[in-house]
Amino acid sequence: MNYLTGFLGGLMSIMMAIFPVTIMWYVLTGTNVFGMDVIANLTNLINDFSNGGFVGLVLLVIVMSFFVKK
Repeated sequence: MNYLTGFLGGLMSIMMAIFPVTIMWYVLTGTNVFGMDVIANLTNLINDFSNGGFVGLVLLVIVMSFFVKK
């Protein structure tokens, strides 16, 4: 179990390092990264949270709890 949590933690740290770089790449060049439109996906995610009402708010708090260091 420690191996799995360590692996997933490492994978999340890599993804959190790549995410800002992909946003900067899209802003500077205007091209997609890995075939994905990062800004459109991020905008759609925020819209889904806002359209969810109370459930969207609860889900946003749960997702944000993953990114806050304890």
